[in-house]
Amino acid sequence: MAETKKKILVVEDEAVLLELYTVTLRGNGYEVMTAEDGDKALEVLKDNTFDLILLDIMLPGKDGLEVLKTIKEDPTYEHQSPSTIMMLTNLNQDQVISQAILAGARGYLVKSDYNPDQFLEAVKTTFS
Repeated sequence: MAETKKKILVVEDEAVLLELYTVTLRGNGYEVMTAEDGDKALEVLKDNTFDLILLDIMLPGKDGLEVLKTIKEDPTYEHQSPSTIMMLTNLNQDQVISQAILAGARGYLVKSDYNPDQFLEAVKTTFS
């Protein structure tokens, strides 16, 4: 039996990075949906379940921490497990990252530390 494609939501407001992540993931067999801000992410999450959410911390409107807390606390999103959320950040701020982990994120990636191949490997390890 063929393995079903893993479904990933990428929430990123930087258009270049959003495109890079989307192309990299789709090119490696993942089903990808995107959102450019926290409000759009929550709209997408109402009607979809993902194997992984890559959630930028710094977003216009609701930031990544607010989105994470909403997913965890609002019954509307109970079908989406917070353990499948990896935070994306260019901030190497321990306090913000700690808040995300305490709120239920599985981990984080510092965007500037990863080239596309390393990014893909980091995503693959979340599924192993």
